[in-house]
Amino acid sequence: MKLMNKLVLSIALLTTPIFAFAEVIEIASFTLNKGVTFQEFAAIDKTVEKEHVKLQPGFISRETAKGENGEWLVVVHWETLKDADASMNSFMQAKAANTFMSKINTSTMNMKRYTK
Repeated sequence: MKLMNKLVLSIALLTTPIFAFAEVIEIASFTLNKGVTFQEFAAIDKTVEKEHVKLQPGFISRETAKGENGEWLVVVHWETLKDADASMNSFMQAKAANTFMSKINTSTMNMKRYTK
């Protein structure tokens, strides 16, 4: 158990400075279209991250998770609100965004931003 506690503490210490600089936390949730599997979408989501989101100014980190019944969650940390807005404004022009958007039920999309 002591080893596990040390591991958790080490991870916390390594990640804390990264998130300390995040001013904006962006959370998006949505469901996948019928017939789209988590495995299929995970690869598409990773492409969007690699080819667009990670390349945006002010990007800090991004994580995704699957839920039940086709639900998907995306959490992105940005340095500033201006950076988050710029990424959102350029997203639909990104090549990888077309496939990403075609696989989700856009009527279920919910996005919120929180600032520190």
